[in-house]
Amino acid sequence: MDQLIIKDLELFAYHGVNQEEKNMGQKFILEAIIDLDLSSAGENDQIDSALNYAKLCHELQHTFTDYKHDLIERAATVLCDYILTNYAQVKKVDVTLKKPWAPIHLPLDYPAVRLVRAWHKAYIALGSNMGDKEQNIKQALDYINKAPHTQLVTSSSLIVTAPVGYTDQDDFLNGVCEIKTTLSPTKLMDFLLDIENTLGRTRTLHWGPRTIDLDVLYYDDCITDDPHITIPHPRMTERKFVLEPLNEIAPYAIHPLLKKRTFELIKDTDIV
Repeated sequence: MDQLIIKDLELFAYHGVNQEEKNMGQKFILEAIIDLDLSSAGENDQIDSALNYAKLCHELQHTFTDYKHDLIERAATVLCDYILTNYAQVKKVDVTLKKPWAPIHLPLDYPAVRLVRAWHKAYIALGSNMGDKEQNIKQALDYINKAPHTQLVTSSSLIVTAPVGYTDQDDFLNGVCEIKTTLSPTKLMDFLLDIENTLGRTRTLHWGPRTIDLDVLYYDDCITDDPHITIPHPRMTERKFVLEPLNEIAPYAIHPLLKKRTFELIKDTDIV
């Protein structure tokens, strides 16, 4: 992957825990290493094919000084988020923020934080069998797409499926979407649970009726055993209502444990 490097950009801002820092301000030093594809700019020599680093530096200066943050961790996070969400060609950012005037009163060059943030690909299963099912799923997709840390890439058509496990309930409407997100798997799960709560989901019966159900199927090629979010989803290969919409939008996606593509998984005969 190619890289654009902004090194030792001096910024003056009013960040700090101490009130004196917020009143008087101080100097900060920024370094950003940005991963992106620069081949088109290298071939055609056109500014429209490149990331305009002069423009970006001024934007980072404005973003950095818009608010007064207590912590440089927060200030650096805002810079990472700005680059990722405003420049679609950027895949990853590595930001180091130095604070050379920090009131430590000991001999040192500077304290600093370094944050690495990137876009990650995830596939999310969606289901609903209460109320206006299609509207529930549409609202969930809207929440996902409007979040600053998550973007909707594509979504499947919706299929009607019979309930599994507890069968004394209405049929489900199911689909799958592909997203990109800067959230970690755990944070992504928390975000999806927040959406479920916002849309009125209650957990009173295992496999019972629900306004919305959001499950992470894949997150990059990650494999976890975290009980809060197990990736890949442990029951996805048993569910045709998951594999069919996933096959529609990602037939060549590879299950990281089984090493099979979606169209191969769906050929199994023991799924429902």
